[in-house]
Amino acid sequence: MKDQAESLRRRLEARQNQTMARTIAILSGKGGVGKSNFSLNFSIALSKREKRVLLFDMDIGMGNIDILIGEHSPFSIIDFFENGRSLEEIITIGPGNISIITGGTGLMKLFSFDEVKYTRFNEAFCSLLANYDYILFDMGAGITHDSMKFLLCVDELFLITTPEPTSITDAYSAMKYIHSIKKEIPCFLVCNRVFSSKEGKETISRLQNAFMKFLDLDSVALGYVPDDRTVSRAVSKQVPFLLFDSKAEVSQAIMYIATRYANHSFGEDLALPKSNFLQNMKRYFLGK
Repeated sequence: MKDQAESLRRRLEARQNQTMARTIAILSGKGGVGKSNFSLNFSIALSKREKRVLLFDMDIGMGNIDILIGEHSPFSIIDFFENGRSLEEIITIGPGNISIITGGTGLMKLFSFDEVKYTRFNEAFCSLLANYDYILFDMGAGITHDSMKFLLCVDELFLITTPEPTSITDAYSAMKYIHSIKKEIPCFLVCNRVFSSKEGKETISRLQNAFMKFLDLDSVALGYVPDDRTVSRAVSKQVPFLLFDSKAEVSQAIMYIATRYANHSFGEDLALPKSNFLQNMKRYFLGK
């Protein structure tokens, strides 16, 4: 019994000393803003900085990460729940040496956790948190009652918008909804498809001012991404634009954003909370 207790104590200490992955939900207020393309290329940019990255496609029934990389994964998260596959088995290695879990169809079942499913996912995901530096959830456009649970669990939110007024309004509405339920999630803002640096800065500033004035919410201006023909050319070739042309303006912008984020060089005094993804899952999925 003494040996067993000592072994358990060592395992617990080892787990406590492990660095847990930061979990990030990448969302937008509406579709068509280039969110999945950002998620994919940002993941690759982090990997280029020697970070271990897992990209989890959460676009329910309509995931397009496979399409963007021109590869079809043999497994999805549904195989974990319905076919007894481990999370490690359903992970595929994508371009830029990032790991990918596809959403597949029928992903609504992921949000209907019973005690058995939750326990299994919790235990399996715990090992993933120790194996990666960042786990990114590419969320579906907008917010549903079920996807909200995941948004409340992650450590940080990346809110993607474009300069279009409808995109800005929808991004504000999405954050207002999240903030009404949980106020302490750090929010990073990215403006995609800008025609000038001035347009990108002004768009983000408008959102930041609205967040502060109406929600009393601080947010971080992470950066902006130019409207670059390289993106459409890369999508046609089904190659991430960062790998299609690393010297393109859009690729340089993504690398800059990834560097700022990885180095925590935002210029703002932002204290990122300790990762509590598993504890949050227990609270928001099981109500405990």
